[in-house]
Amino acid sequence: MPTAIAVTSPDLALPAAEPANWLGQGGAPVDRRTPAAVVLRAPHQQPLDEALTETSAVLEHHGHLVVLYSAACPPEHVRRLHTLRAVLESDRIAILPSALPPLGVAVLARQLRQLSVCGFSPGVLACAARLLAHYVHAGALLGSVTGLDRVEVDLRSHMKSWLPGAHFAVLATPQPQLLHVDRHSTDAGLRPPGFATQLAVARGQLTADWVTSALAPAWQVQGVYEAHLPTESARWWGTQKLIEFVAAIPDPALLSRLVASVRREECGWCGQEVIGDRCAFCAAPLARDRAGGGSAGREPAAIAGAPAALAAPAPAPGAPPPPAAPAPDPSGCSPLRQRGLSPVAPAGVPGVVGISGVPGPDGAPQVPGPPQITGVPPATGAPHGTGVRYGPGVPGVRGGPGPLDVRGPDVMAGAVQRPTAPPPGPRGLTGDPDHPDLRTLPGGARRVAHVR
Repeated sequence: MPTAIAVTSPDLALPAAEPANWLGQGGAPVDRRTPAAVVLRAPHQQPLDEALTETSAVLEHHGHLVVLYSAACPPEHVRRLHTLRAVLESDRIAILPSALPPLGVAVLARQLRQLSVCGFSPGVLACAARLLAHYVHAGALLGSVTGLDRVEVDLRSHMKSWLPGAHFAVLATPQPQLLHVDRHSTDAGLRPPGFATQLAVARGQLTADWVTSALAPAWQVQGVYEAHLPTESARWWGTQKLIEFVAAIPDPALLSRLVASVRREECGWCGQEVIGDRCAFCAAPLARDRAGGGSAGREPAAIAGAPAALAAPAPAPGAPPPPAAPAPDPSGCSPLRQRGLSPVAPAGVPGVVGISGVPGPDGAPQVPGPPQITGVPPATGAPHGTGVRYGPGVPGVRGGPGPLDVRGPDVMAGAVQRPTAPPPGPRGLTGDPDHPDLRTLPGGARRVAHVR
């Protein structure tokens, strides 16, 4: 059985018409081959248990169900649609919102009903709603734009809405457009479709023949079809004084060729055959390497440049060597240097390149230490970042002559001198930092005191 197409109101279930028998002006005979639409009524019109029974019977008979609704559909009705899908625990129901006006949703649902007998899979048929919506030109002739919030309206149009007898031609899709027109004008002004279409017209509380006398000849439509105005149209357009119109492709053979020309993919989540970049049943996006045309350069390793470094070719014989990488900036590239915590190489360990005052391997660039301050005696303990080499034979280091200098910041002023022998601690406690047994490298671990 073909996939069932459902709408949210009986006035959205337009009768299908045979394109070859459409009249120039007027109605058309019903096409018996096109299946009827399933109507999922609002919560105040149908209890939940009855809606569950009908929806379950539709799924058992057709296998899959595609539901279309417009942005003007009441929120409680949209919640009912998701409740039916959740209670039935079925992944064979596709709930598709549409940015088209209500009459455009009705025309799109009729196109899907015509394609449901063409042998397309449920996933392709559901995803075709987004494709065909780009070929639907939906608009309206309005008597006022004060309540229109789905199309941008300038201040001049708002002011003209207060004039008696003002009419506005509004095109909602595929590209919004708004014009102030005269009721007796023969100029359409709206951008026409670039392909053959037929026009569906639904009249509200506005009496004008501009759609049939000016718009239809300017767009060169093949026929005009009169339909009932959907209940949601007044809410969508913000007024009841309107005439809604939709121009779309009526030929099922042309629609079938249009959908069949799109590349098909398989959804990695539910396994449905889909077109486009997103599955209509589970809403899972396709993989980037398939939907985006390749995954080169999207992996983190490619961003970091690791593959390029591994695949770099060896330099040719006789070619100049590649330039050496610049030394790290000791001014602020390291978080430790930004906080003033410069690392120091311990005794007996080769120095680290790029650290101020620490020697590196042969041939490596050296980073000079801070400038010497004249008039101040040099410190014997070689504090951090002074540029003095650590090791045996250097004053202030274990294994070398001289005491460890741990003078404070006042040593730069030259006014305060630390006594050579520290006073004994209270109650015979040892552990002063200048104790001979506790001398170690700057930054090393120290045991300050032994508590009895």
